[in-house]
Amino acid sequence: MRLKILQALCVQPLAVGEIVAATGATQSNVSKHLFLLSSAGIVTRLKEGQFVYYGMSNRLTMKLCELVHSELLDQPCA
Repeated sequence: MRLKILQALCVQPLAVGEIVAATGATQSNVSKHLFLLSSAGIVTRLKEGQFVYYGMSNRLTMKLCELVHSELLDQPCA
């Protein structure tokens, strides 16, 4: 789920509702993961009025996710 969230954030910062729509997860599940990602410094958090926008704190993190994803695609199924 965290990788799905990071993938959704790779283009631009998104509000929680937009991340929920992009991942297909529940709001409570997304919020839990966003809290952990934010606490670890992986994503940024910006509150604007009623909305909280999350974005990538470092493009290197997205590159790491891309590498893991491509490596998983190259692995044969067990």
